[in-house]
Amino acid sequence: MRKVIVVDWLDTYGGAERVIKSLYSIFSFDKCYTLINIMSKNNQNKIFSKHPAIIKETTLKHCGSKFRWFFILFHFLIDKIKIDQSADIIISSSHSVAKGVKKSRKNQLHISYFQARNFKYIWADYKLYFGKFSCLVLPIIKLLRRADIHQSRNPDYIISNSNYVKEWVKDTYNRDSEVIYPGVDLSKFNLKTEKKEFYVTVGRLEPYKRFDLIVDAFNETGKKLVIIGDGSQLKQLNKRAKHNIEFRGFLESEEVFNYISEAKGFVHAGIEDFGIAPIEAQACGTPVIGYNKGGLKETVIHNKTGILFEQQSYDSIIEALVEFEKVRFNYKEVREHALKFSSERFEEEFKTKVEKLYINWKEKS
Repeated sequence: MRKVIVVDWLDTYGGAERVIKSLYSIFSFDKCYTLINIMSKNNQNKIFSKHPAIIKETTLKHCGSKFRWFFILFHFLIDKIKIDQSADIIISSSHSVAKGVKKSRKNQLHISYFQARNFKYIWADYKLYFGKFSCLVLPIIKLLRRADIHQSRNPDYIISNSNYVKEWVKDTYNRDSEVIYPGVDLSKFNLKTEKKEFYVTVGRLEPYKRFDLIVDAFNETGKKLVIIGDGSQLKQLNKRAKHNIEFRGFLESEEVFNYISEAKGFVHAGIEDFGIAPIEAQACGTPVIGYNKGGLKETVIHNKTGILFEQQSYDSIIEALVEFEKVRFNYKEVREHALKFSSERFEEEFKTKVEKLYINWKEKS
């Protein structure tokens, strides 16, 4: 039984790529298809650790790190990918357009794992990305939405990474899906009960993550904050931040662990479709201060493993910080909750699901 994987793109090594690593360890795919691969060899080796991957790219590879500027071509290019006819199972890992890949023969089985609400550029977050140009690009956005809905019909089955994404898939594409929570490699994130007087936040510094609200809140309170991550907003946020906020850029897992395990709390202001970094924090016994929407509603227990705030504003974050410091958290209980989201659990669930779907598919064929 030959299996291939389709991913949107390979660039940095983040939460979605950790899930791809788990999928690759389960299935040892024969080939990986992607719009573009600009990932470092070191990070590729983290994903494709079992044996070197055969990676097939599209013509987007000529655009290099500026490939996102050509987002209007994503649907067209994913449609042009030619899957090897010898493949029996296609698994697409989709946070943008990977779900839209076509089968090369009818009796192939295509299962798409939605790592997020797909293609945020054109749906709810488009105003965050395009700002004052939103009205100008809206006609193009509407065309892209039609293409996105059309390509959402291509998978035979959809698996969502949270109930939040499941509801979004139903509302946006009118497709049913099942939920399998992503796996988090908790082996590097051990319990630490001695915390220091600083807060931490981790992630890609992009508009939808709302690091701007976190910076504004900590500018106001003067509390020490460490921001870990890289992205398009790094320079802007650095200029905005006061002396109590420290930017550490991209760090390797061991360094990230050192910060989040010692931090008093982990702060998160964006709407996460699942949210791997908050799980990693809880695995260290570090409680989370997060926005009560999206995946965090499913992974953080209010007043037990963290504090959830109701409004996506810096005022709400400040109020949550005040509430947070009144609670005496049981760090062992915080970690025990995180263990429910282990990589081992994800890999077993996903493997079992794919095997069952393939058996049923063969019987129907």
